[in-house]
Amino acid sequence: MRVDAHHHVWELGRRPQDWLDGPETAPLRRDFTTADLTPRARAAGVDRTVLVQVLPDPAETREFLALAAAEPMIAGVVGWVDLTAPGVADTLADLRHGPGGGHLVGARHLVQGEADPAWLARPDVRRGLRAVGAAGLCYDLLVLPHQLPAAVETARALPDQRFVLDHLAKPPIARGGLDPWAALLRELAAEPNVFCKLSGLVTEARRDAWSVAELRPYADTALDAFGPGRTMFGSDWPVCLLAASYEEVVGAAEELTAGLDPQERAQVFGGTAARAYGLSEPAPQSPREEPP
Repeated sequence: MRVDAHHHVWELGRRPQDWLDGPETAPLRRDFTTADLTPRARAAGVDRTVLVQVLPDPAETREFLALAAAEPMIAGVVGWVDLTAPGVADTLADLRHGPGGGHLVGARHLVQGEADPAWLARPDVRRGLRAVGAAGLCYDLLVLPHQLPAAVETARALPDQRFVLDHLAKPPIARGGLDPWAALLRELAAEPNVFCKLSGLVTEARRDAWSVAELRPYADTALDAFGPGRTMFGSDWPVCLLAASYEEVVGAAEELTAGLDPQERAQVFGGTAARAYGLSEPAPQSPREEPP
């Protein structure tokens, strides 16, 4: 099972995306649906995907779960819940028992936008994270390099909670240089309950002139720190389109992992995501009867 462990969808008429108002994101200011993604993913050999929240909006999560129930390609949804709300456990239970609730595999918050670099260490946030763990769900860490120390502290404080680091914490690829990002990444990888996504790198590089060689030191650092068994591929489509096509992102990931043996590559392109998120194999499709 080949998995794209990180993509998004949105329809502007259904749910406005204020984060797209700037000039840099103008190419993304249109609808992106699974109908757009499916042929590209299939052409790249992708069998299943993980749909990840975009907005801090519980209604979006409910819509994504219903979409997953109707779209065989979507194996799981990483949704949003307010970790600081006293009733977060009840919210998670409601989502699990609603339409498509069986597809809820994780939760995420846009921690990168929080002014407090230690937001993850807040007592109310930790209480919410414990509720996520009690529900059997992963928690996706969307953080920037300066927020990694709090991520490390949180992973240590909650050893039974599975964490997935999105986009390798967005290293400063365009500026070059590895540290302090690399040292902090290795510190986080030392916690066995943390996985990482080989995703979002092309948009952190020089978007109009990126190369696989430019990405390689960052991918190699992650693969060395986490190992293929805790690293998973994600396209970050359609955000990746600011720098590269879906096909180019998949091709870059394949080139970056070319030095791994077949079993290790299988982990990065499917096995790790399936294990971290508890993804199931797609149900066999019934043969379609031809009309007489």
